[in-house]
This record gives sequence, C-alpha cells and structure tokens, in this order.
Amino acid sequence: MATETASFGAGKRESHDASAFYRRRLLEHAPSVTTGEPQAPPDEIIDALFCSSSESMSEIPNDCVALMVTSPPYNVGKDYDDDLTLTEYLDLLRRVLAETVRVLEPGGRVAVNVANLGRKPYLPLNHHVAGILQDLGLLLRGEIVWQKARGAGGSCAWGSWRSAKNPTLRDVHEYVLVASKGAYRRSRIGRDTISKDEFLEATTSIWNIKPASAKRVGHPAPFPVDLPRRLIEFYTFEDDLVLDPFIGSGTTAVAAIETGRHFVGYDNDAGYLEVARSRIAAARGISAT
Repeated sequence: MATETASFGAGKRESHDASAFYRRRLLEHAPSVTTGEPQAPPDEIIDALFCSSSESMSEIPNDCVALMVTSPPYNVGKDYDDDLTLTEYLDLLRRVLAETVRVLEPGGRVAVNVANLGRKPYLPLNHHVAGILQDLGLLLRGEIVWQKARGAGGSCAWGSWRSAKNPTLRDVHEYVLVASKGAYRRSRIGRDTISKDEFLEATTSIWNIKPASAKRVGHPAPFPVDLPRRLIEFYTFEDDLVLDPFIGSGTTAVAAIETGRHFVGYDNDAGYLEVARSRIAAARGISAT
C-alpha cells in the first residue's frame, strides 16, 4: 500500500503518494507540464565542435538535444574571461540558456555546474542561475552538491585564525543545477547503460568527485570527466545527443564518447577546441581497443 504525506515527507520513497503536497499553493508558481515530440538531430551536428558563441546555436534545429551539460566561465579573471559586470554576465548566461531551451527535446534535461564566488561580498551564482532557468520556463529538478574535497587540504584561507573577528568559510564544493524542458519524463525510450552502484550514487544530492588537474588537461578551469559522465548516464540513453555550449577542453565530449553518446559543442577559443579535438581523438582510440 502506498504511503502518504504525513507532517512532511516519508522515510522511504517506495510507492509514496505525495499528491497532497503538490496540490498545495506553495508550488502554484511552477510551470505547467507540456508534451511534444523529440526530433532527430541532423548528421552534420553529430559529434561536431563549433568555434563560435553559443548565444546563437543556429546549426542546431529545435527539439533534438537530450541533455545539456556545461560549466560556464565564472568571469573571475581566467585568461578566457571577459571582465563583465554581474548584469552583463547573467545576461550572457540567459541568452545561452534560452538557446539551450530551444534546442532541447521535450523532456530534455539541463545540468549546469556553477561555483559561488567571493567573500566580501559573497556571490551566490547558484541562486542566480536557478532563477534564470525558472524564468525561461524550465522545470527545476534539484541541486547537486559536488564535493571536491573532504577537508582542509592545503588551503589556509580561514580569515582570522581561531577568532570570531573575521572567520572565513572555505568552499570545498560546487553545485550542479538540474532542470528539464516541459516534462519530467523523457518522451523517448532508449537503452540505459548506468550500473546499479552508479545509479544509487547518482540519486543522492551530494556527489564526491575529485577535481581535474588544469595542468594535465591544458585548460585553466576544467571539470573532471567523472562529473559529466555520471550526469550523462543518469539522464540520457545510449546514442542520445549531449550539448555543451561552453565545451572548452572537451570534457563533456570525452564523457559522451566513453558512455556511447554523441556530442555537440561550442567555444569561442580555437586553441581550446584544438585541445578538445586531441582529447576526443584519444578517447576514441581508447574506446576502439
């Protein structure tokens, strides 16, 4: 027999009926669930990289991308950043995410990796990006805490040492914001490839994944292949198309290849795209052996 919502929630999720909660006015602002048919992506965008801004992804037709995974530049002074105001930066993300909504298939998912920045003051980018996703009509699915380190490590940015004068929090995590277009369920059925253990890890809201080495990858702010790989296997079927509008050194493309999916990516920097192509070729060589 299905459990029902008590004072709030239940200890287990199996056969749980939460309809009473979702009828409450707390969620009356949520976008309506809609339906539609996914379109097959054209051959010319399959496993393609474009050296241009993803503010206009005119090469990609509507409704054909299963998942967008990205880690956008944080505008903090890396050698690929522009010195944008917060308003300019958020407007850039809004334009890219609006294009992402256009190309996503019905039920397609978005996974955006962001880090909060600064201390004086603190800039909660995760809240800003979540607001943009909601403003664009996407259905918010949750927020993953990507824990990059267990403890202090070599960091000593603690502000005032052992004093209440000005202690400072040290971030050992980032966020992955997840949303979907129009519906919570995929309208297309395909072959899953995720293992039991990986699925159980993916369904928790805290993911422990070590960061990537910038020197080894050849990009100043790479994210580890394990992060997009888990997202891809969790949210897509084999042979689905995965988009990264800030593909940089090609980490999302490598993860797509390793999981039997296809990719399409954009970046303004031709040098980083060359790094991406080299990593893609290596990934294909490994997978072919």
